[in-house]
Amino acid sequence: MECISVEALRTAAKNPEEFVEQGEKIYADRLAAAAEMIYNNRESKPIVLISGPSGSGKTTSATRLARLLEQKGCKTHTVSMDNYFLPMHINEHARDKDGRIDFESPQRLDIPLFKEHLDKLSRGEEINIPSFDFAAQERREGMPLLREKEDLVILEGIHALNPLLTGDFDDFTTGVYVSVRTRIQSGEELLHPSKIRLMRRLMRDKLYRGRSLSETFEFFKSVERGEDLYIMPYKHRADIDIDTFIEYEAPVYRNILLPELEKTAGEYHDYASYADIEKFLKLLSPVDSGIVPEHSLIREFIG
Repeated sequence: MECISVEALRTAAKNPEEFVEQGEKIYADRLAAAAEMIYNNRESKPIVLISGPSGSGKTTSATRLARLLEQKGCKTHTVSMDNYFLPMHINEHARDKDGRIDFESPQRLDIPLFKEHLDKLSRGEEINIPSFDFAAQERREGMPLLREKEDLVILEGIHALNPLLTGDFDDFTTGVYVSVRTRIQSGEELLHPSKIRLMRRLMRDKLYRGRSLSETFEFFKSVERGEDLYIMPYKHRADIDIDTFIEYEAPVYRNILLPELEKTAGEYHDYASYADIEKFLKLLSPVDSGIVPEHSLIREFIG
């Protein structure tokens, strides 16, 4: 279990440019090591499956891995598994015991089609990737994809390591699990990695989806339930584990989130479950978001 102390973060924040540079280097080195392993196995394992819970930085990690592999001379195709969602009216298999649609369930995906496409990709056959319109909750016309002999395909999604979808395809795939693994420590208290991911979600939901913090807190409960049921049990299937914790990220989030958290404290009925986020942020020294590099994973959440 990796931990970093509040004291260490406060000390590092005294030199913010160096703090940011070091944090980015650590994450970049993790990606480079993963890219090297994928590259070395490219002939026998041309398909890369990237999984991870909400707020883990899957999208940025997949994009940057693809860029690193391209720099090594590998043509790389990146596909979001979100494209395989079923239209809302075909979700009977994804209902919970109360008859409500379980939005975290892998059954919301077109499993037979995904398995068929995975198999065809392994054999170099052309597929037609569907496109999913989230606003309309309908499938649209997609795009053809043909993996040439030397190409790599990255499939990114929360269920990428779930055997219900990926079955026994380990012989031609490399599994990658992406998540926050580092805890922030103050004395005997630890801020769990899920709270770092939640901070990311709070900012992204407000910025891109217009959700209040209270709405994200409430929504995150079902997200965590889905993670426990459908994602965490399969992380051991990964060949590569990438910790996406960026040392300077919580200090960047501090001044962005604190005013909103303090306002939400008197409004949200279960704020006590998340009050440790406010407590830890108050212990940190802020870092100006303006010095966050444009390519940083953190930009996925702060814009």
